[in-house]
Parts: sequence; structure tokens; C-alpha cells
Amino acid sequence: MRDLVAGTGYLGKGQRWVARHGRWWGFGLIPALITLVLYAAALGALAFYAGDLAAWATPFADGWGSPWQGLLRGLFVALLFAGGLLLSVLTFTAVTLLVGDPFYEALVEQVEKSEGGGPPDPGLPLWRELWISLKDSVHVLVRAAGFGVLFFVLGFLPVVGQTVVPAIGFCVSGFFLTVELTSVAMQRRGIPVRERLRMLRGRKGLAVGFGTPLVLAFLVPFVAVFLMPGAVAGATLLVRDLTGDGGAAGEEDAQVADEVTAVQPSAPPSARW
Repeated sequence: MRDLVAGTGYLGKGQRWVARHGRWWGFGLIPALITLVLYAAALGALAFYAGDLAAWATPFADGWGSPWQGLLRGLFVALLFAGGLLLSVLTFTAVTLLVGDPFYEALVEQVEKSEGGGPPDPGLPLWRELWISLKDSVHVLVRAAGFGVLFFVLGFLPVVGQTVVPAIGFCVSGFFLTVELTSVAMQRRGIPVRERLRMLRGRKGLAVGFGTPLVLAFLVPFVAVFLMPGAVAGATLLVRDLTGDGGAAGEEDAQVADEVTAVQPSAPPSARW
């Protein structure tokens, strides 16, 4: 429970950091705005063709009478669009980080400097950084997609599929969203993606507490754009304490847990993972 509260605290701290550094908040909005336009077009196309996809995927229901055919295909459309939204939440961050790699590298470096300094710039050429980011994102997204397929199937279970399964799905999505958001700061420290997953699996509460509120907030149109710079800043602060760069992680987490009730974000907010 303490890690859950601490994770939410880092999210608030990140939003407060960009609120105090307005120029960097505006700087971090640029790649998120570009990605938003792309995703709005993709989700619009999904919504337009969802009915046709439902009919194609359920040919056995062609001869069903009313209301059963409509109920089945309506449920399919709802689950398909919900899955598309969850997938967009996960991939939005990955694509935004990829599109905005130079922007977020500069933002993370500024956060590190304001907190007492961080690791030196790895000095990799831009194409190399983009290639590493792309490979890491694919690695994470393949794992997340496996859970997405599982939750999509479980969504057909009566009652549980419409209550428990979505709740667990949001938590799992929050974990993987945290993995994505911490990628820039982790990459600066030369930590490979498998090690990042291992570190965050060891602190699942911290990762879920940070990422799940963002998953829920990102479902609201345009909120993802405005929260993205603060999310990257908060993820950087989380990484600093997780790796010991910002002081003793245990002491910092305890302090965050004690103070989180006073933190107000500046914007509205199995298998091994």
C-alpha cells in the first residue's frame, strides 16, 4: 500500500515540477500534440468500421434473430473499441516518446539537473537512440499485447468480465505505462529493458500507483497531451530514487507516502509482468 501511495506521489511531483517550469511544459507538449492527431484519426477509423469488423468476426450469428445478434455484435464492438482505447494508451506513450525523443531527452536532463545532477549524456547518435527506443518499446508492447488479448477474451465472462477484468486490466496497463515513461531516464543510465522490467516487477505497487491514474486520465480526450510532460518528469524522479541517484529510495518513498495527501497535481488527473 505504501508503494501505491508513493507512486501516485511521484506523479504529483512531476506535475508540480512542470508547473514551476512552464517553458519545459510547453516544450514537452509538442510531440504529444503530433501523436494525438495521428491517434485521433486511427480511433476514428476504428469506430467507423467497428460494425463491419463485428459482422466479419461473427459470421455464425448471421442467422440469429433479434435481439441476440445485436447484443452479441454490440458487445463485440464495445470490447473492440475498449481494447483499442487501452492499446492506444499504451502505444501513445511509446510513439510519443519515439517521436519526441530529442524533446524528452532534454526535459529529463533538465529535471536531473534541477535535482542535483544525473548520469552523463551517453553520447549516442540520434539514430542509435531512436533504434534502441524502438526495440525496447516493441519488447514492452508485445508483452502488454499478450495481456490485452487475454483480457479481451475474459471480457466475455458474465459479470466478472465487465467488473473485475477491466479493473485488473487498468492496473496491468498502468504497470506497462510506467515502464514506457521511465525508459528515457533508464536508458540514460544504460539499464537494458529486461533489467527495467525486473526492477519494476520488484516494486509493482510503485509502478502501478504511478501508471494507473495516468491510464485512467489518458482515457479522457486531450488529457494525455497536457499530462505527458509532467508524467515524464515524474517518471524521472521515480527512477532517480529507484536507482539511488536521488538519495535512499526507502527514505524517499516513506516521505512521499507521508506527504502524498498534500500533493495536488497541477492538471486533472497470472504471468510475470
